[in-house]
Amino acid sequence: QVQLVESGGGLVQTGGSLRLSCAASGITFSNSNFAWFRQAPGKEREFVAVDGWKGVIKSYADSVKGRFTISRDNAKNIVYLQMNSLRPEDTAVYYCSARTSTLRVLTTQKEYDYWGQGTQVTVSS
Repeated sequence: QVQLVESGGGLVQTGGSLRLSCAASGITFSNSNFAWFRQAPGKEREFVAVDGWKGVIKSYADSVKGRFTISRDNAKNIVYLQMNSLRPEDTAVYYCSARTSTLRVLTTQKEYDYWGQGTQVTVSS
């Protein structure tokens, strides 16, 4: 079955950096779109970034544009989220998600079929 396992979360100070990883198995990696979502306490889960259609199409939420970068390593079946210039409002549980590849840029939860368990990111002020 499909498994997505996130890692790399932790506690960091404002302005710091973290790199999240999502190791995927049971899925045709090169033929999949991957997205990161996050959920802060008391808030709904929100879109962060998508790596779509063979890694060619990328899109970001306005709140992270210019600070976060999504990428994939097709040889290792890993998707990354590099997060720089972190802010306290980035504090959340970050989830990796996947679906069959499409040219569409999909930013809603319902479009993704597979989900990881999440990794906590805490940014202290």
